[in-house]
Amino acid sequence: MEYTVYKDRLKQLKCAVIIPTYNNEKTIKKVVDSVRDYCDDVIVVNDGSTDHTSAILGEYSGIQYISYKENKGKGYALLTGLRYATEKGFDYAITLDSDGQHFADDIPTFIDRIEKKPGSILIGARNLKADNMPGKNTFANKFSNFWYKIETGNTLQDTQSGFRLYPLKLIKGIHLLTRKYEFEVEIIVRAAWKGINVENVPINVYYPPKEERVSHFRPLRDFTRISILNTFLVIYALLFYYPWKCLKFLTKENIKKVIKEQIINNKESNMRLSMSIGWGIFCGIIPIWGYQMIFAAISAHIFKLNKVIALMFSNISIPPMIPFILYGSMKIGYVIYPSDTKISFDNITFESAYTSLFQYIVGSILLAIVSGLALFILSYLVLAIIRKK
Repeated sequence: MEYTVYKDRLKQLKCAVIIPTYNNEKTIKKVVDSVRDYCDDVIVVNDGSTDHTSAILGEYSGIQYISYKENKGKGYALLTGLRYATEKGFDYAITLDSDGQHFADDIPTFIDRIEKKPGSILIGARNLKADNMPGKNTFANKFSNFWYKIETGNTLQDTQSGFRLYPLKLIKGIHLLTRKYEFEVEIIVRAAWKGINVENVPINVYYPPKEERVSHFRPLRDFTRISILNTFLVIYALLFYYPWKCLKFLTKENIKKVIKEQIINNKESNMRLSMSIGWGIFCGIIPIWGYQMIFAAISAHIFKLNKVIALMFSNISIPPMIPFILYGSMKIGYVIYPSDTKISFDNITFESAYTSLFQYIVGSILLAIVSGLALFILSYLVLAIIRKK
């Protein structure tokens, strides 16, 4: 095999290879040697190994070696290597594990794809049906894939593989909370939120028999960390990412396009389109902050309304409108339940803040109903004139 061709292509891409390692004395030499066939710029991060890993790596003179005494986790080691590569002026970095499960022969696959799609994060997709694939790995990957789709709206075949390619300049500004195994999940979710293309490339993988396998993954502890991270990411996605994404969509050009395609030239009846507009307004005002658009989309599907229109008009709760919606809700709530009115349930009387909260909830629901009906009637009249149907 002509390795120099790939070495030259990696140099043109300004791409290094990062190998994090922790107590992999049986495999680290083989991994480093195989990677050096393809790349001259190899960065090994020794994450506090206590076996003979340090002595083995100390024999090399052609690698860039980072070492520290305390084991701080795979995420910390990866982040250390990525930052180091960035400081050294590299544009890309390929990462792979040091336990021997990844094959350096797959590096050309990453090179071919990144040359076609520069600026992407590439994740090696393993064959989950491969021989000796641990059952817990298959479950964990499917679990992670599911939550990745919920958090980003995108689909990946493998979200946990450590064989990856990162665009260093694009991920430099991403703020990350984790430093253990869950790091590799968090970084691709936040990258997708930032608009970076994340996709899989096929790779081979080797899982030795159970009695020979070396793994530092602690199922209970690490799975708990990943679950906590996914809980945080889902909440953040619902409260911030998806609303921001919809708000970003609401440009002048997109609004005109939606109005033209979904309203003016739409073959649906004026009644159905008007109901979709009114329902979207209702969903955007009711007090379920963070879930208004999700509720609008699901309920529009159930009621057989136009989901695009309902979703677009549910964005009435954008920042410039929020103060007016809150003020209107409180004023309506105050009319129904003045401040001196005591609200009681089962002989429990609510005062002060609870009264204000109750005023807001009641007022916002009534405001949503009135606004939804008003927009339904107004849009029906306007459509009847414009479309003459």
